[in-house]
Formats: sequence, C-alpha cells, structure tokens
Amino acid sequence: MTEQSPDPNAGQDPQQPPQQPYGQQPPQQPYGQQPGGPVSPSDERTWSIVAHAGGILVGFVAPLVVWLIFKDRSQRLNDQGKEALNFQLTLLLAYVVGSVLTIILIGGLILFAAWVCAIIFGILGAMAASRDELYRYPFKITFIK
Repeated sequence: MTEQSPDPNAGQDPQQPPQQPYGQQPPQQPYGQQPGGPVSPSDERTWSIVAHAGGILVGFVAPLVVWLIFKDRSQRLNDQGKEALNFQLTLLLAYVVGSVLTIILIGGLILFAAWVCAIIFGILGAMAASRDELYRYPFKITFIK
C-alpha cells in the first residue's frame, strides 16, 4: 500500500481558490509584462509589413491594432506601428478635408492625391520592413509620440 500525503485543499469550498501552503506565495506575473514574451525577429518583420501595407486596405485600423498589441513586446513594432499609424491618421485628415472641399471641386484632387500617397508610401514601407529596415514616411503629422 502506498502512502499518500494529505491534500491541503481537502474540505474547502470548491468555489474558493486553493490555498498555498504556509510560507509560500502563489506564482505571479511581473507587473507590466505581457503574456507571450518578446516577439521573434521573423514575426517582427511580418507584423511591420502588416502595419505598413494594411493601411492601404483598411486605413488606420491595421497599424493601430499592430501597435496596440505589440507596443510593449517589441521596440521595433512600437516604432513602426506608431510611424504607420501617424501617417494613416494624417491621410485620414486629408480625406476629411478633401471631402469637405469637394464643394469647390478641389476636394476631388486632394482625395485622389491622398489615395495615391497611401498606396505608394504603404508599399514602400512594406518593402523596407521586408528588408528589416526602419521606414520613415516623407510627411506626417505626429499624433502619437
């Protein structure tokens, strides 16, 4: 017959969390550390491409999601996510101004120019990210520092 050690949680209410033996602390995650740990270099490259090229299809949503998820886990994704997000927010402002100015016909030109810039600079940013380079847009308003 084998001897079993007594269960320290026997007789407790099942709704209560199990108690730790006296003198031992439950394992805790360090404050501010994200689950999942650091991002691998290949994942950094992939998500940098998504941040830059995703703006072509869904505007500021793609870089915003990439930046919010990875800003604390990767310095590169924090930097490139903010860069792409600031550029996409600048384009959003251009789209709003262009839409308002369509009344006096110059708005259509502004909308077309913003759309062309989104495509060209989004592709250039994605290509730079695929080469593991940091990309800086030639113009943007810095909304997020």
